[in-house]
Amino acid sequence: MSEIATSSQSTSTVVSSLVANLVLFGCFVAGYLVLRLKFNRIYSPKSSSFDLVPEDQKPEPLPRDPIRWIFVLLTKPDSVVLQQSGLDGYFFLRYLRTFAFLFLFGLLMWIILLPINAANGLGNKGFDQLSIANVKDHHRYYAHVFIGWIWYGAVMYVIYRELFFYNSLKNVVLSSPKYATKLSSKTVLFQGVPDTLLDEKQLFKVFNGVKRIYVARTSRKLEQMVSERAAVVAKLEAAENKLLKMAVKAKMKADKKGLLLEPADEISAYVPEKKRPRTKTGGFFSKKADTIRWCQERIPILNQEVKQQQKKFRHVKPLNSIFVEFESQYHAQIAYQATASHNPMRMAPAYIGYEPGDINWMNLRMFWWERIFRRALSFAAIVALIVFWAIPVAFVGVISNFTYLADKLPWLRWIENLPSQLFGVVTGILPTALLSLLMMLLPMIIRALAKISGCISTQTVELYTQNAYFGFLMVNGFLVTALASSATATVTKIVEQPTSAMGILADKLPLSSNFYISYLILQGMTVAGGALFQIVGLFLYYILGYLLDSTVRDKWNRYNGLGSVSWGTVFPIFTQLACITLIYSVISPLIIIFACVAFFLIYIAYMHNLIYCFVPSPDTRGQHFPRALFQTFTGIYIGQVCMLGMFAVGKGWGPIVLQAIGTAATVFIHIHLSQAFNHLLKVVPLDAMRALDGISNTPSYIGNSEFKSKVLDKKRYRKYDAKFEKEYQNEQVREHEIHEELLNDIKSHDPEANVNEMKLSVVPLLADRDYKTTESSNPIVKFMRPDVFLNFRHAKRLLPATFMIEPEQKDNKHAYDAPAISAECPGVWIPRDPMNLAETEIRHLEGIVRISDENAAFNKKGEIVFLGKPPN
Repeated sequence: MSEIATSSQSTSTVVSSLVANLVLFGCFVAGYLVLRLKFNRIYSPKSSSFDLVPEDQKPEPLPRDPIRWIFVLLTKPDSVVLQQSGLDGYFFLRYLRTFAFLFLFGLLMWIILLPINAANGLGNKGFDQLSIANVKDHHRYYAHVFIGWIWYGAVMYVIYRELFFYNSLKNVVLSSPKYATKLSSKTVLFQGVPDTLLDEKQLFKVFNGVKRIYVARTSRKLEQMVSERAAVVAKLEAAENKLLKMAVKAKMKADKKGLLLEPADEISAYVPEKKRPRTKTGGFFSKKADTIRWCQERIPILNQEVKQQQKKFRHVKPLNSIFVEFESQYHAQIAYQATASHNPMRMAPAYIGYEPGDINWMNLRMFWWERIFRRALSFAAIVALIVFWAIPVAFVGVISNFTYLADKLPWLRWIENLPSQLFGVVTGILPTALLSLLMMLLPMIIRALAKISGCISTQTVELYTQNAYFGFLMVNGFLVTALASSATATVTKIVEQPTSAMGILADKLPLSSNFYISYLILQGMTVAGGALFQIVGLFLYYILGYLLDSTVRDKWNRYNGLGSVSWGTVFPIFTQLACITLIYSVISPLIIIFACVAFFLIYIAYMHNLIYCFVPSPDTRGQHFPRALFQTFTGIYIGQVCMLGMFAVGKGWGPIVLQAIGTAATVFIHIHLSQAFNHLLKVVPLDAMRALDGISNTPSYIGNSEFKSKVLDKKRYRKYDAKFEKEYQNEQVREHEIHEELLNDIKSHDPEANVNEMKLSVVPLLADRDYKTTESSNPIVKFMRPDVFLNFRHAKRLLPATFMIEPEQKDNKHAYDAPAISAECPGVWIPRDPMNLAETEIRHLEGIVRISDENAAFNKKGEIVFLGKPPN
């Protein structure tokens, strides 16, 4: 088959993929537009009609109009998005929006590159005519070089702007009252603690501002007992719910037949002894016993054993980790940023910002040498996974180019005889769908390896997963697929000329861009549409919930539980899409329009879901965003290296030199961006936490600095002092005005909010003075000066009013102890029934376990329903 024919077939594959995905996208969006009007629990569970999230996270309802809701969604202020989706959600949306606009700007390359690629070339047809593969005269490569300089330079500048903005907003948010006064912001976890410091007193000698010390301890026996007790209580609750449901059904059946069951106040009248819930208590081969009576005997025994173990937990051998709670965020950051020990691998690594519920307690016991070994083991496992996973992924690449492969393998030519629509589905949709399916199977394995490597919290697991999954996607989701696709596209020439294999692959690499155009179409239309339609949510809530939820607590948990986003696997998917687009943006510029549309559609879908459907995941404080920005450099590097290889094959020596200079400049910029931002992205700088007037208090630090006593109070500074006092008084007036504005904002958001004005904090304006007061309404000037228009002062304007309220803090002496140390016996929740049998069951179990029938009942059909929140 000729080159021209194969090119046109490749184009038809993309067109078929586009049509099929447009149909699916239309079906998903139509389904969403119809179902969202009725199924609010699925499509807007965070709205005011459901009391599932805090008041400040409840969004305004979207219009019922099928079009206007998009404009309402897209015009939401950044402060609202930040408030309702959290830092991680906000920066994920910003990543999508940034690259959607960046690719829109990239369309300007078409003006130069498309005519150069298409005119007087090698005669390729279809989309391949518009790629660099069609260029015949190597002198035209100069255009690709200089356009690449401008384009990749613009991308790197945008990455710099976004890093600058992230650093500004992160510091504003983390030093705000909402974050600065959190227990997690004031508590530092140290690993590798020497034995001499492993008690509740010694670190008072090392750090200032220490409030409380938690030595990490855990007991496997206690953990097992607590888990067993919880399982027994859950079994008791399930049995009680089942028993009462059987009794109500029996009563309804008797009423229907006109029977009278006696005695009416005893459950034995409705459920015979032999039909009561029974369970095997001694293993698979043991005899069954009455579940409720067995639990009634077992729970007091477990309670007694748990209490005995909890009383002596301080005698358990400590793990080599310690939590230090400080009086303020300022003192905690000083300790976190300091070098606490003169010995290597001691008091390190250190972590801050993790809630007690996020901690992976079993990994707190690791020694430094064990951590190194486990990290190496996990890394080796991930490398092996990437290598062996390349086999099925390469097969997907082969499918995408059956047309080319059939040229040399006659037994595959039957595929060419398929109807054109079916052929497009097989070679266009099938490979991309298979690739997406393969990539869905990895997250559980990678997260398991993350825990093996020693990750100490949910957040560190997600950050580890982001790195590993991105590496996996770029190797198997791009390199292997692209090479397999390019290799199969040119298998005939490679067989005939084995020594020129690399040159042929470099020359034909643009052919694989059609596969990734299909992939972008799939992500942008089918995935975005599916995210809006939420077929999984509908299935889990209405079908699986109906089949599996048998107790009132099951039903409440199903109703109350909202979805969240696992950033460790979601962020890399779209970082990979951005990288693929950057790789092919100069080689095959047509891909940019598909990427622009894909990112825009995905942005709309996730904007909707993050604001109206999903609750924030465990807070990584936006750390996935800068990591994704640095990972995006991968696309720039591969794109530049591919161009370098093509120029070498085409023997365009001038473009080769210029392209090498551009690649070296990318390395230079990457290194210096890392040096500039790496440390800043991990800490809260001191000047963001402490007012620079030396007098004002901040949420991060209460008290004066030495500036007042050692500078302002000295007579020789009297002249300066008078000037400062006047300025300070003006700032105090402005602070009062801001205080009133914040209070009014909160009241307008929630008129019934009970705001404690003493907890409403305002960071002094002097704290963020940077003396850069350039004023301009010119968008180009604003874009080119992030140091002025994306600085701390600018970011402060985006802070939601509710972030200025200090949350209520309860002093808990066991806050950072292992949960089992202070675990209480769970309660039992049963439904109230018409015969008042639930009251009898409550009396029987009183004193053994907390049990209640509050907020639960049976409906007219005899089904269990909840009427409110669980009582215990």
